[in-house]
Amino acid sequence: MAASPTAVGSRPNRAVLLTVTCLGQFMVLLDNTIVGAALPDMQHRLHTQLTGLQWIVDAYVLLVAMLLLSGGVFADRFGRKRVYLAGAVVFTAASVLCSLAPSAGWLIAGRVLQGIGASALSPASLALLAAAYPVPQERIKAIGLWAGFSGIGLVAGPVAGGVLTDAFGWPAIFLVNLPIGVILLLVGLRHLDESRNPNAPAIDIPGTVLSVLAVGALTYGLTEGGARGWTAPAILGSFAAAAILLAGFVAVEARRSAPMLPLRLFRQRLFTVSNTAMIVVGFALMGSSFFFSQFFVYVQGSSILRAALQTLPASLAMVIVSPFAGRLAARYGFRAVVTIGLALAGGGLLALGMVHADTGYGNVWWRLGVVGIGFALAMSPLTGAAIQAVSPQEGGLASGISSTTRQIGAVLGVAVLGAVVRTRQSGGASFETGLDSAFVAAGTVTLATAVFTGLWLARSKPVEGSAVQHRSTGPVTTSNEVSANSR
Repeated sequence: MAASPTAVGSRPNRAVLLTVTCLGQFMVLLDNTIVGAALPDMQHRLHTQLTGLQWIVDAYVLLVAMLLLSGGVFADRFGRKRVYLAGAVVFTAASVLCSLAPSAGWLIAGRVLQGIGASALSPASLALLAAAYPVPQERIKAIGLWAGFSGIGLVAGPVAGGVLTDAFGWPAIFLVNLPIGVILLLVGLRHLDESRNPNAPAIDIPGTVLSVLAVGALTYGLTEGGARGWTAPAILGSFAAAAILLAGFVAVEARRSAPMLPLRLFRQRLFTVSNTAMIVVGFALMGSSFFFSQFFVYVQGSSILRAALQTLPASLAMVIVSPFAGRLAARYGFRAVVTIGLALAGGGLLALGMVHADTGYGNVWWRLGVVGIGFALAMSPLTGAAIQAVSPQEGGLASGISSTTRQIGAVLGVAVLGAVVRTRQSGGASFETGLDSAFVAAGTVTLATAVFTGLWLARSKPVEGSAVQHRSTGPVTTSNEVSANSR
């Protein structure tokens, strides 16, 4: 932490604290992947179209993306335990609301509340952990355990989603959060001690509101454009509103003394290039994985459970390869590892664009694996590059911005690639053909970004000048990622 936190009460039991914070982040990450397995069942039971499924996913990701930085500031300013438990309450209650939703509209509303809860719970869990481990080496080990254990949620999501949906229907994927949330509250209330940063910056309410509205308006236009028509007044109006709101956001951030997004950071090429590439990572990864289960169910005729298992190579590859990405970047440099990773991911997505209804799974799984390996190689080194571009006091802020840009890319990926599928279908193409076009589009953008990072992802000097206060955000990088040298 940039400022020494003040603790209230005795030092919490570290083992209990580590367990509670890991479990909270596990629940957040589980929800990122468990929904994908249930999308076909949601479409059938809720009688919704592809646009409805897009909103079910994007409503959650959008709120997490735009409130993540503010959630870290809330935790530092008002108390990390308080914000963590409040996030757990909101997330758990929203999960129950989602499970009871009688329509897609109610489910989307529940997902919005889930996103609000996650944007408080996730950064607060990391802030609690960092405050409890003031010694850098101990903190690194604790954060490594936090990231590793919580990352299991990425792999468990598809399997749990497939099993629960197949046995009980899609509402069960949200009810699984209820016992986890109750455990977090009971244990957290008793064993967590409060801490806060008395020098935390003021909350950037205007910037937060404008960013949510701007990205929301853009997402609406991209999501609904394929169904309503790209020249419909509502769609053109949403794009115009997004441009105006984005301009307002930039103007507000440029004038604030403690903005949620310091624009001066983007004067560093390394910071700008790494975050631009991270947007594409979120765009291509989330946008394509949105269709994985739908491909196996609707194109190849798999059951929901079997489809969930068939998507595992991508998430398994990411969990296995991710711990090595920082070490490779430390040895070979950001540029080499990121460029190779994006090239692999782009090639894997292009290969997925060539699979069809009669393609055997033996010729599909490796394509998913290549996609997972590629994105795993790119993600943590990109965050490490963003951190290296700024002053040491701003490392937490840089990590949070990197997470935010990835989430923004995810929102846009689901919207844009969904629009590609809808546009192809409106022209008379089949759903299979639309999916092929979406995978090819994602692969092409990813390969183009590999060229971009290969040319421009190079060292830049840390930003000079007064450092803003550290903002607790997540996820964070390991020491390998921070110390990696670009070449």
